[in-house]
Amino acid sequence: MPVAESGGAQVKSAVRTVELLEFFAGRPGMHTLAAVQEAVGYPKSSLYMLLRTLVDLGWVETDATGTRYGIGVRALQVGTSYIEGDDVVAAARPTLDRLSDDTTETIHLARLDGDSVVCLATRQSGHHLRPFTRVGRRLPAHSTALGKALLATHSDEQVRAMLPETLRPVTEHTVTDREKLIAELHVIREQGYAVDREENTLGLCCFGVAVPYRTPARDAMSCSVPVARLTPQHEQAIRDALFDARNRLTSATRRL
Repeated sequence: MPVAESGGAQVKSAVRTVELLEFFAGRPGMHTLAAVQEAVGYPKSSLYMLLRTLVDLGWVETDATGTRYGIGVRALQVGTSYIEGDDVVAAARPTLDRLSDDTTETIHLARLDGDSVVCLATRQSGHHLRPFTRVGRRLPAHSTALGKALLATHSDEQVRAMLPETLRPVTEHTVTDREKLIAELHVIREQGYAVDREENTLGLCCFGVAVPYRTPARDAMSCSVPVARLTPQHEQAIRDALFDARNRLTSATRRL
């Protein structure tokens, strides 16, 4: 699980610390020392000392036995600080609230990070049958409307550099051929929105639009609907509401 190279010298202990925190962030729950070592490949003695240091500092927690490890509360504090200090998230709040009211469905704001999107804000649907995605959740860009809307703001060559030829299937409906996805991105650029129909979650259809306050776009909004509740009329209303929300948020972020 290597940290991306920056071209300069890296401090090994700092790199290992970040890799450990990313391991725990990507695998919620508690893990044994052996399981962590198998994943990161560090020598057992140095891994144990690094874990104990992170436990003392609050970045990693242990269970009652002291033999299993998981992400600590300090990580939550840093994540919360990132959200609270982000100008786009702050500017998006009124837009997300209105989009939620206009569609009555679950709304997300997410940011592209490598080949994934990370959820920055969400508004839950009031319907009994509704999807749930927590803030901070990382999802594959190629299988989500959010990600595809953002990938469509990049050139074909940029997308080829970002994604492997064969993409990981998330459901049976996921597009796994990069060139087929690139062809879909051409359509998304033309129509101005992306759709994932059960490509990331079975039973769920999502519509997404990029927010073009920078080029290529970094952030996108989506509306998620259970397929059991989706009609052609509701789909059109969702697209119209997303276009309106995109225009309002673009105006709100022009000065950022």
